Amino acid sequence: MFDFKGKVVVVTGGARGIGKCIREAFEEAGAVACVIDLLENDYFVGDLADKKTLESFAAKVIEDYGHVDYLINNAAPRSRGIADGSYEDFEYALQVGVTAPFYLAKLFVPHFGKGASIVNISSSRDRMSQPQTESYTAAKGGIAALTHALAVSLSGRVRVNSISPGWIDNNYTVYEGADATQQPAGRVGNPPDIANMVLYLCSDMAGFITGENICIDGGMTKQMIYHGDCGWSLKE
Repeated sequence: MFDFKGKVVVVTGGARGIGKCIREAFEEAGAVACVIDLLENDYFVGDLADKKTLESFAAKVIEDYGHVDYLINNAAPRSRGIADGSYEDFEYALQVGVTAPFYLAKLFVPHFGKGASIVNISSSRDRMSQPQTESYTAAKGGIAALTHALAVSLSGRVRVNSISPGWIDNNYTVYEGADATQQPAGRVGNPPDIANMVLYLCSDMAGFITGENICIDGGMTKQMIYHGDCGWSLKE
């Protein structure tokens, strides 16, 4: 369905989970993938919170390939809550989740090819929360807002969009019962649900889409539930 032969894609956090699936999908479509992750991978191991690491990574990509077509900011920030999270935890989450995507975009701006695209992976937590998730939620809200800011600043040069996944099971577990049926789509999500949209947003088919956030969550954020609805009741 997609043809990315000769294209170069950068995927942060591409060694596992959604990032790995995105990388593999691009490679299957003919692209060359440059991954940066704390985990071992075949391209670049490094901490996205470190400025010099980002600079070294970007320099390697340009030295190796000369340009970048797609930047996928996928790396997950640290999740800590107000009860147990430190100043440093919160700062680190923002460095990985917001500062690194901004700085990589800045570093690659002179090297983006024609028809370039940035896709930021946010989260449905950019609009809803569970308790004790402040650092993660703030970072995901930040990258969602960064998306439309970059889309305007880079208009005419690079399209910039974001995706907000809901519950995505990286182990491809097939859930039954309440975990599945609570979701309007009837199941828990898997990494290809996100990877497919990333490739679409980078393709020419999405050439008129920029500054947009697409929530892929099986419909969970659209389902309004009050006490007594859907078999749910509040227990104090």
